[in-house]
Amino acid sequence: MTSILVVDDDPRILRMVSSFLKADGYDVVTAEDGKSALEAISKAPPALVLLDLNLPDINGDEVFSRARAAAYDGPIVLISADMRAQQAASSLGAAFLEKPFDPSDLFALVAELTEPLKTRAS
Repeated sequence: MTSILVVDDDPRILRMVSSFLKADGYDVVTAEDGKSALEAISKAPPALVLLDLNLPDINGDEVFSRARAAAYDGPIVLISADMRAQQAASSLGAAFLEKPFDPSDLFALVAELTEPLKTRAS
């Protein structure tokens, strides 16, 4: 089963995204801050990270950089309502999903980014 780490400081978004992805057959782990996200990545690297840019302790772009420095090489999607995040995602080489997003956009992006991983695993 493909694992996805969802990082967001809004518990409602965590519940919503987590339930959507679980219903679609993904194994989902959640984190409410950057420190917890980095711990989850180091403990059991997920196939994909959905990462809010604005976190209470460590900004998402810093979490991205630290995850890469720790050798995490899976896809990371920056998620934010702040349009500057799209530029940050582009400069980091990350995908971007604007809040609020349609669940179908989330599913399409997740499928696009995890499909190559499924192919490599088989």
